[in-house]
Amino acid sequence: MNTNWTHPLEGQSVGKAFISYLVPSVLGMLVVAFNFIIDGIMVGHKLGSTAMAGIGIASPVYTLFVAMSLWIGMGGATLYSNAMGRKDITSAKQIFTKSIMLIMLVTVAIGYVAFTFKDKLVYSLGANAETFPFASDYMNIMLLFGFVFTIENALSIFVRNDGNPNTSMYAQITFAVANIIINYITLYVLEWGVRGVAIGTIVSASLALLVLLTHFFKKTNNLTFTRFKWNNKLLASLLLIGFPSFLAELGMSVFSVSHNISMDRIAGTDGVASFTVLNYIHGVVLLAFLGLASAAQPLISYYHGANQIKRVQQTIRLATKTALACGLLLLVIVQIGAPYFVQIFGNFSSGVTDNAVYGLRIFTFAYVFMGVNFVMSTYFQSVGNAKMAIWITAAREMIIMIALIAILPSFFGVTGVWLAVPLSEMLVLATIAVYYRKRSLTDRINALQAE
Repeated sequence: MNTNWTHPLEGQSVGKAFISYLVPSVLGMLVVAFNFIIDGIMVGHKLGSTAMAGIGIASPVYTLFVAMSLWIGMGGATLYSNAMGRKDITSAKQIFTKSIMLIMLVTVAIGYVAFTFKDKLVYSLGANAETFPFASDYMNIMLLFGFVFTIENALSIFVRNDGNPNTSMYAQITFAVANIIINYITLYVLEWGVRGVAIGTIVSASLALLVLLTHFFKKTNNLTFTRFKWNNKLLASLLLIGFPSFLAELGMSVFSVSHNISMDRIAGTDGVASFTVLNYIHGVVLLAFLGLASAAQPLISYYHGANQIKRVQQTIRLATKTALACGLLLLVIVQIGAPYFVQIFGNFSSGVTDNAVYGLRIFTFAYVFMGVNFVMSTYFQSVGNAKMAIWITAAREMIIMIALIAILPSFFGVTGVWLAVPLSEMLVLATIAVYYRKRSLTDRINALQAE
């Protein structure tokens, strides 16, 4: 144990530390989101709405790889920061080594096993005869080489938790810029179609990984590989703490599949295409909120490990206020600009365009609650309250949402599909409020009994 080592967070106020993580985290995520938007524009204009629908159907595979990297990456990074807060450098290095090795082994195995069942998998995700060729082309590349992206994503989390959010941001910018350039070449010059989009993602992730590796040459680096023994208790703790992050990304797959299937049943391929347009825009917001939560996580994890409770509370207050302000701002922007946002993806039929605009204006009410839910889930995860973090994530993206999307369309048609997520986010935030009220009451009773 190294008791002479001082973490950069020790010399900063909570407000200054939060801003120093918030700006690069959100900026990096927004650049990645901008890249996804450009991808959507290029695919929409070059290949049309059916190709976009195909990518949307196959996107859960991409999301699954992200989910695996976040599960192990966030779980490992949280324990890593907890250990750094205790100034237990040896344990921190062992946690890092185990996490990176685990994510590599797991995602390679998943990708190659799933590849053997790829055709059945495409149809089970909601593909039809029109969308199958596009979904299959995208999925084949992602299953074979998606492990590159997962390693890059997990390492980015560790670099941020090692006090270097700027390098994580530079890697995200590298990924985004490279992806735009490569996708332009593969789509418009080489004309490789949807397959070229998937190749662009993998190559760009490889370049971003090279940027992250520069962190290992910095004097402030504590991420070094070391010998270790597999510790079942530590592994279980890592997987439990990281599980809410896995659920959050897996929930995006559930979100995409459930909406694709519902839209295909109610409105056909045009309905799926309109949802895919909305999903591109929704992806920007999700990444912005993820950037906000990612900025708070290293601080909360470190302060919790160092037993600096007041700093934990200050961080969560700053993060929730920021999330609420962003949610309200997004609500106003999307209500005003919905038609313009939809039009930039291509000249679609009126059925696709009108449904996407209509859906976006309903769906955007979710953002008022969503950011706060993101932050609170991250808070509970960072302090080791995995049960509450799992409930928030599972309820908002699976349990309540699936129930609503199964029930509401029977009464409200396509409007019911668009309403499912906003109502789900609102109900989950209500459960968080109830939990806090009960916990506060319990704390007051315990304090009185102690007297």
